[in-house]
Amino acid sequence: MFADLSTPAPERRRFLIASSLATALGALPVWARADETLAHNPFTLGVASGDPQPDNILIWTRLTAPLDYLGGDAPPDLPPRPVRWEVAHDAQFRRIVAQGESVARAESGHALHIQVNGLAPDRWYFYRFSHGNAQSATGRCRTAPAAEARPQKLRMAVASCQRWEHGFYTAWADAAQAAPDLVLFLGDYIYEYAQPAKPEGLARPQPLRTAQTLQDYRDRYALHKSDAHLQAAHAACNWSVIWDDHEVENDYAGQYGRGDSAHFLVKRTAAWQAFYENMPLRASALQRGFQGLGLYRSLQWGNLARLHLLDGRQYRDLQACRPEGKASTGTVDPQQCAALHDPARSFLGWEQERWLGQQLQADAASASNAPRWSQLVQTTLFAARKHPNGKQSTDSWDGYPEARQRLVRQISETRPRNAVLLGGDIHQNYVCSIPALSDEAPGQDNPVVASEFCGTSISSHSGTTQAKADAIARNSPQVVYARSEERGYSLVEITPQRMTTELRAVQDPLKADSSLYTLARFVVEDRKPGPVQIG
Repeated sequence: MFADLSTPAPERRRFLIASSLATALGALPVWARADETLAHNPFTLGVASGDPQPDNILIWTRLTAPLDYLGGDAPPDLPPRPVRWEVAHDAQFRRIVAQGESVARAESGHALHIQVNGLAPDRWYFYRFSHGNAQSATGRCRTAPAAEARPQKLRMAVASCQRWEHGFYTAWADAAQAAPDLVLFLGDYIYEYAQPAKPEGLARPQPLRTAQTLQDYRDRYALHKSDAHLQAAHAACNWSVIWDDHEVENDYAGQYGRGDSAHFLVKRTAAWQAFYENMPLRASALQRGFQGLGLYRSLQWGNLARLHLLDGRQYRDLQACRPEGKASTGTVDPQQCAALHDPARSFLGWEQERWLGQQLQADAASASNAPRWSQLVQTTLFAARKHPNGKQSTDSWDGYPEARQRLVRQISETRPRNAVLLGGDIHQNYVCSIPALSDEAPGQDNPVVASEFCGTSISSHSGTTQAKADAIARNSPQVVYARSEERGYSLVEITPQRMTTELRAVQDPLKADSSLYTLARFVVEDRKPGPVQIG
């Protein structure tokens, strides 16, 4: 069925995109009677809410033209539009607690980021948007417990990497039904590529070219966000998001990309603007306009947990032995790449490293108001992964071993009660124990100081085999569990006594109605670093 989809004519493109989005959008209602200048429901991308805070919520939506323009020459013009918003205690909006009106403007992609203050801590709210007679879906979000509160549970869905054509988003339907308090999305919300020339193994077509301009990136988010399951997951609870590389370009690092530097920086600025427009982020993220977004931050869930969300792209040094302007090789021979162990190189950037050290000091078990669980939420695999051929990965923490050891040293010296790293990016499930000497085997003389759960992708292909993953696991003593063949997400539940992680896997990513199952379950007990498989 994909034989002629690689280079479709414009009319063919529009037909394909309309067809592939039909299940997500259904028939668009007509609002011409209420507003003669707008003959469609503009809330095509759903709603979302952002980081939970004790006294406020951040709600988001973005207006668009009907999405059958995707793949065409240009989107239809949409003038500024007034949008009303409401927040209520109940889904029927009988007990409204806040309401207002804002204007969605073209220069911000017709996106709205509304912070609603003066709310009660630790409770659920409902919200919605409207324009004329057009109304958005209803979203559900919550405030965090007060800083001094002692909550007994935090339930999170953790996910990353959702390339559109690689698989359907059935994992998001499962995540929404799991009723988490929070979704942590760890990067690669979109993929910048055009559709692969070879159609084998693809779930659904997409008509967009490789993203280069602001409109290209806006269209890419519109495509991904049109999915009904993804919209349902956004509407189910708050999302806290960070980014990885594909929101801009594969394997970019800070100011370094492929090709001409000036062209790359223009493209990066456009990509960063589109990311902000389409994510439920507060205006405080706009540190320097769209020249740099403030994404690293800490969130508190009473005294139960603190989540340190890290930015692993914006400030990092170029991958070791990668010439500027060239593509990353992915791996290097450590004997032929002296830069690999240069202590001056940083994965997070020196300012973010110092900031994280301060956060970990505040998390120290001996500190007042220290949380029981310290979660380091970042983009990729942290543990040392030894390839049988002796090569070393350059784009994960393996490519920055001195920076990794500095972070492990910070954990060892500050000694949070329970330290756990969460990651994604590699499209595989890795569960690991992190020892004090991060490149060496855990043991009596090298105690485990943290646990790691690096999750697989929502839909993106893994690009490897289970045999290769097994070989790496045998060669890497930090690795407790490694699986490469499944797509899905992680369901995490934190209590004062333990953290339980359930790896949820999609039965068949190429089926829109696929079921999910539990691949494995792990527990980290309070004050006992290191994950233990329980099922």
